[in-house]
This record gives sequence, structure tokens and C-alpha cells, in this order.
Amino acid sequence: MTALETLKEYWGYDAFRPKQEEIVNSALDGKDVLAILPTGGGKSVCFQVPALMREGIAIVVTPLIALMKDQVQNLNDRGIKALCVNAGMGRREVDVTLNNAAYGDFKFLYVSPERLGTRLFQSYLSEMNVSFIVVDEAHCISQWGYDFRPDYLQIGKLRQMVDAPVIALTATATPKVSEDIMARLGFEEKNLIKSGFERPNLSYIVRKCEDKLGKLLSVCESVLGTGVVYVRSRKKTEEIAAFLTANGISASFYHAGLGSDSRSDRQAKWKSGQIRVMVCTNAFGMGIDKPDVRFVVHFDVPDSPEAYFQEAGRGGRDGLRSFAVMLWNATDLKRLRQIATVSFPSLEYIEDIYHKVHAFYQIPYDVGEGRQLKFDLDEFCRHFTLQRASAHYAMVYIERTGHWTLSEDVDISTKVQVVVDRNDLYDIELPDPRMVPLLDLLMRRYTGLFSYPVAIDEEYVASYIGVAVPMLRQLLYQLSIHHVIRYVPCDKATVLYLHHDRLRPKNINLDPERYELLKNASLEKIQKMVDYVQEEDTCRSSYLLEYFGQSESAPCGTCDICRES
Repeated sequence: MTALETLKEYWGYDAFRPKQEEIVNSALDGKDVLAILPTGGGKSVCFQVPALMREGIAIVVTPLIALMKDQVQNLNDRGIKALCVNAGMGRREVDVTLNNAAYGDFKFLYVSPERLGTRLFQSYLSEMNVSFIVVDEAHCISQWGYDFRPDYLQIGKLRQMVDAPVIALTATATPKVSEDIMARLGFEEKNLIKSGFERPNLSYIVRKCEDKLGKLLSVCESVLGTGVVYVRSRKKTEEIAAFLTANGISASFYHAGLGSDSRSDRQAKWKSGQIRVMVCTNAFGMGIDKPDVRFVVHFDVPDSPEAYFQEAGRGGRDGLRSFAVMLWNATDLKRLRQIATVSFPSLEYIEDIYHKVHAFYQIPYDVGEGRQLKFDLDEFCRHFTLQRASAHYAMVYIERTGHWTLSEDVDISTKVQVVVDRNDLYDIELPDPRMVPLLDLLMRRYTGLFSYPVAIDEEYVASYIGVAVPMLRQLLYQLSIHHVIRYVPCDKATVLYLHHDRLRPKNINLDPERYELLKNASLEKIQKMVDYVQEEDTCRSSYLLEYFGQSESAPCGTCDICRES
């Protein structure tokens, strides 16, 4: 079966998008390939098609847990067997999944990067017939990328253990970052394939205004269709959504502090058109492929061209005219210039945060390696009377130097453990007759239930015994009250994974040289955004394209500068 026939059979498309077929063929020829395609450019097809055409299983490394689950579900819905291992899973779940990957007939194993270095993962790796190593969000491996993650450096070691070509994908990489990605992934020869970054249907508009709310309302009233409004703070998402609603605009808000059900509900209503405008932080957008977004407004100026280009690029994926609007004033520029100070606190402060985190969990020196901890930044800051932004950036820098991994929005599965003796179980008088088939199913399906808390699939269990998920949770709660089971409800949390035992003072390598390099790189990105909003002569599209290495591009003709010239 050819690549085009595979595309047609599983996705129903008659043709590839620009550059997709070239990337697929390069991978099928056994070459390492770095593919740079803009947001919405169809990166998934570039590795899924060749993986289906080769024997074995493709290992897909991605940091986006929500997107990982969506892709696995989408593949399974197409009849393609796929699995995932992420930070929210317990050891037994991971063990079972990796066993299936090694010995089952699966085509894709999605893995979060912090799992690559674990002994458990590596113990199964030699048993897997790996077709490709796929690196999604590949800019995360470069210290010059805007979202560097040290766990990605494990992929270089993975290459030494597995003889398989690499398919690396990203939407945003400067020439410097592209070179770094290929070097760190050990490309046998450089092989970069990228499509043009032009978005001819997307008009970039920058407006200096003191009354941002009034201007935002004007955009919402003058541009028909769905919109996204990006802001920096959770509080502001709620305030602006309330303002728009009060002025007759159908709007809601979205940020990482909302519960998972609430987020899923709002996302679904926005995608279906029940909510017209979503006011959100950058927690909203990854993997959300809604083609008919007519406008994306940045109420605050982002601190890097990469972040801006990716978020603005969520507009107009259907090819119809759409608008990327940036609102700014002198306060924005002042805040941008303060960011470098806040986002790079002193190394002494960073080391202090390292010890405070361990103290928060009462972890002594020389202990802690491998622990996974539910982490609440607000609670941590309250406990030690810390300024939230500085503490956050200190923790991010500690992650960048490889001491721990901080994974946000991790789904923690419902867990159940039977706490009574198996023989005594049948003598207990249960208050609800539905508990009998429930316990029977749990004991038959989940091994180890009498020894430790086991993660269960709520959807499956509820469907099997004929109740809705909320009722299943009620039954489990009642069983726990009657001391039949130990019940740990599902949750969504930030998880902190410790890579080594707690180090003693002055033994913590915070890499001062890298600190200075990153701080200077951050200042350069911020200055690029300051220059972008103040630009009066260069086409907005050309300015952004040049930043990403596309030096020769015609003026777009539709941005605010082109229209005024």
C-alpha cells in the first residue's frame, strides 16, 4: 500500500497537504527528518502514515498529556491500536501498558518525556520492535527554544539504544533552534523540511489603545464568527468574559484553575458554537483544531514571537479571512521589560525554592528520588509567604537544569483498594444491590485490588454495571464509608516528579553559565515583541516570517501597516 493509499484508507483524504508527502517519503527512506509546519499544518499525518506502513511500533514523545490522550483516542477510533504512558499513571498501569507495547500488536506508543529515563521503560525498550522515534514539539529539546524541557534530552540517549529513524516535528523554530534540534537528536545528516509560514488569509492588526476593553468590544461586534481572546492572568479571563457578556457578547472563560469537567464543557460549547468568544490564558489552545476561528485577540502582549505566532495561528485554519489583533499600550511595554527580572530570579533565590519545596513535603536530605508529588503552587506560596510569579519561574528554572519535572494538568485516575478479607466480603450486608455486581467486576477485572489501590476505568465500569459515572462515584463513596474499599477519587493536578534525592546546600548545580545565556535570549525575544508592536514600516507578516528565517517574503497587503501604506 502506498503512502497516498494509506492516507485515503485511514483518513479519507485524496491528497496530502503541502510538504506532508515529502516528509513521509523522507521518513520511509530511513532518513532522520525535522519537519517544521505551521499550527494546523497536519503534523500528525507526517508520522502516522509512515508508521502504519512499517512493521513495529512508533514511540511518540510529546509533553502534552491532553493532546496525547486525544490522539490515542482518535487512532483507536480509526481502528489503529495505540497506547500512552504519562505522568498521571501509577507503576502498575505503566507496567501493563509497556508490556502490551512490547508484546502486543500495537502501532503507536505515546510517551511523556520524563518516562524515557526510567528503569521500567528501558527494561521493556529492548523487547520492542521500534519503527520510528517521533519527537513532537521538538523545539522543547533546544535550550534556545521558547519551551525547553530537560527531559527531552533523554531522547538523545534513546537513539543510542534504538536503531530507528527520527521524525521530529514543530510549528515554531528559528534557524538557530532548528540546528540545535538536529544536533541534539543526533541526526546522521541534516534534513530539514519546512513549509512556508505565510498565512495569506490571516490579517495581523496591531492597535495602540488606552481603552482596551472598548477596542475588544468593537472587534467582537465588527468581526462575525468565533473568537479567542488571550490574556495573561486567570483573574482577567473572568473579568473580561463578564464584561463581554454584559455587553451582549456570548462569552466564557478558560484557565488551568478550572476543574476538568468545567473545562471540557466550556471547550465543547465553544467548539460547537454555543459559546462564541473564549477568553483564556495560554492553557487553552493546544490541540484544539477548530477551523473557523475568525479572530484571535491578544489583550496582553506575549513575551516571545514564538508564543504569539503559535497562538495567533489558531485563527482561520479553514483558509477564510481571519484577524490576529494585538492590543497594547505603554503599560504593556513596562510589564514586558519587568518580565526578565521576574522570570529570572537570582540563583540564590532559586536554590532557596529548591529546599523549600522539599521542606514542604518534609523530605530530608539524601531522600526523595523518583517520588511523584501533587503540587499546588498557590498553597506552596501561601505556606512560605512567597510571590507567586517569582516562585513559579524559580521552579521552571530548576526543571530546566534537570532536578525535577513539573507536569501541569495531569489526569490522576480513580483508584480502588478492597480493605476487607476476600472471604469476609460475601458476609457483608451491602446497602445498595448494585454494589454486588460492581465489586464482582472490580475483583475479576483488576488484579492486585486486595493489596494496593488500583486505577480503574470509570467509563468502562459504569457502562458494564449499567449506571452513569456520577452514580458509580456515589456507589464507590458509599462503599468507602462502610469500610469495604479505600476510594481515591479521580483528580486533575500538577505533578512534581523528583529526579534524584534531595541535595545538600551548595551541591545543587544550577549552571550559572546557562542561566546567563537563557536570560539574554529571553531579553532578545522580549525586545522583538516590543519592536513588533512599535513597528511602523515593515509588513507584520514579513516581520514575523523573517524572525523564523524566511527572509524573502512579499508584503501581505492585509495587515494594518500594508493597508496604511
